[in-house]
Amino acid sequence: MPRFRYLAKNMEGRNLRGTTDAADERALQQQLKEQGLFLVDAKDVTVSKSARRCSSKQLSEFCKELSALLASGISIVRALEIIAEEEGLPVYARSVYLSVLADLRKGTSLSEAMETKNYFPELMLGMIRSGEGSGNMDTVMERLAMHFDRESRLKNQVKSALVYPAVLLVMCAAVVVLIVTFILPQFNELFSQMESLPAVTRWLMGASDFLVNQWYLALLVIFLLAVALRIILKIYKIRRVTDYLKIHMPVVGRLNKIIYTARFARTLSSLYSSGMPILAALQTAGRTIGNVYVEEQFEQVTAEVRSGVALSQALKPVDGLVRKLASTILVGEESGRLDTMLDSIALTMEDEAEAATKRMMTLLEPVLICLMAVVVGFIIIAVMLPIYESYAAIESAA
Repeated sequence: MPRFRYLAKNMEGRNLRGTTDAADERALQQQLKEQGLFLVDAKDVTVSKSARRCSSKQLSEFCKELSALLASGISIVRALEIIAEEEGLPVYARSVYLSVLADLRKGTSLSEAMETKNYFPELMLGMIRSGEGSGNMDTVMERLAMHFDRESRLKNQVKSALVYPAVLLVMCAAVVVLIVTFILPQFNELFSQMESLPAVTRWLMGASDFLVNQWYLALLVIFLLAVALRIILKIYKIRRVTDYLKIHMPVVGRLNKIIYTARFARTLSSLYSSGMPILAALQTAGRTIGNVYVEEQFEQVTAEVRSGVALSQALKPVDGLVRKLASTILVGEESGRLDTMLDSIALTMEDEAEAATKRMMTLLEPVLICLMAVVVGFIIIAVMLPIYESYAAIESAA
């Protein structure tokens, strides 16, 4: 079980530090709450600093190869030997595979050997446990390969859609820095001869002088702000608020809901189809959504399903999932084809996520271009305003 080092506050506002075992951060929060403490920050100290997580693409390739080898009748030890000897394999991945292989040769099960490496996701470990129990490891690995392949494609679609806006933002920042640090200083001599300057011009010239003469301070401030922001976002309460905003923002909120629904449905479908009991599958799938605010609601969902409430009914109040999910699951429950309906809704949500991403990028591109035009226009106005005023004063004097 993971061990957490935590910082908490009591009812008097005093800070308390300690370490304790808990299933995850939410379980830790509940433990401290029962003791009258409120969690501020937590760190899993059982995970090595050098531990990494395998990418979806690499997991897909690993599962696909392992499935094909197992289906051909090769033992799991020999299959891992073949995979670990492949050319082009990342050094860290090869070391993990060899470590798993060494544990297998000692008689450890595949799921236990993989669990100790902090490299494979919980979804994969849960499905492999089910496959070991049912004896259909090749089928389970094939399902995992499909799952991670679709997850990788969805991530790549979102990343690809964000490339153009990111390039625009970088260009906008580069243009502003170029104007402020190289072009504006050319006007210093002209502006110094004027009796007075508009406030906007004084502010802009002051910013220009600061960036030219004390650029290192500007870089230091940006670095400190980035570090502070990263630390603040790790605080559980702050992360919960930001995750809440992710699903309630205009346009982006709807897209995030679709992505979370697709991820949850795909994970639940994969786990349930592999033979895992629905309650255990629900608990695992609820932890893989990627949003703290949504994930913490699954404690109530799990409790209701355990007490006999239908899954479709328990999922209805969850804030962060598309309502269509509960309706589709209801159809699956009534027809006895829950795994098929979950697979269907996952495919539908992935298609909707792709379409919503394209719509969002279509809207975002002109917004960013307009923003760039406003920034550059503001600088031009700030420069031209005193010149225009000086010409107007000369004309009136004449």
